[in-house]
Amino acid sequence: MRTPREILAASATIAVVGASQDESKPSHYVPLQMRRYGWRIIPVNPWADEVWGERCYPKLADVPESVDLVNVFRPAPMTPDITREAVTVGARAVWLQLRIVSAESRRIAAEAGLDYVEDLCIMVQRSVDGVTRLS
Repeated sequence: MRTPREILAASATIAVVGASQDESKPSHYVPLQMRRYGWRIIPVNPWADEVWGERCYPKLADVPESVDLVNVFRPAPMTPDITREAVTVGARAVWLQLRIVSAESRRIAAEAGLDYVEDLCIMVQRSVDGVTRLS
């Protein structure tokens, strides 16, 4: 399994499940920060039409392009289904944000051969590792 740094370095497109229009929420400003550092960010939220000026998709299966990494901002009990969706759409990794932990999601990812990170903020890890997609 790749390290968080390796996952970030190898991922160009990140689908953010639970992306929010509310600028005060981490599910808004964390992915926005990743976008500023060069990642293609695709918002996934069934209750929003647009986030960060990008079309928002109701579920991962509706995203019309390939996704390298699925970044999850949803409660732990919802993550196994999201992880199964990530497997179905061909994502290579699943990343559960800070304070989100799921043994079942971890098992699903491992059985499918996906890289998996949990209980870690992608924005903080990007900063600590100094990873960027900018040229």
